[in-house]
Amino acid sequence: MTGAHWRKSTRSSSNGGNCVEVADNLPGVVAVRDSKDRAGGTLQFDRHTWRGFVDMVKTAVL
Repeated sequence: MTGAHWRKSTRSSSNGGNCVEVADNLPGVVAVRDSKDRAGGTLQFDRHTWRGFVDMVKTAVL
């Protein structure tokens, strides 16, 4: 993804755990990839769908 600025969650550990990276600087799309397999492809979501997912995760009771 040309121009994507990837970042990990601030809650992600630095020991190489199971993480995803997010690029939310692209026009109209949020891209997500596996931090352990950066060349393995991405998932892409429109901003509204991504925001709904993030909001749902924040309110989930685990």
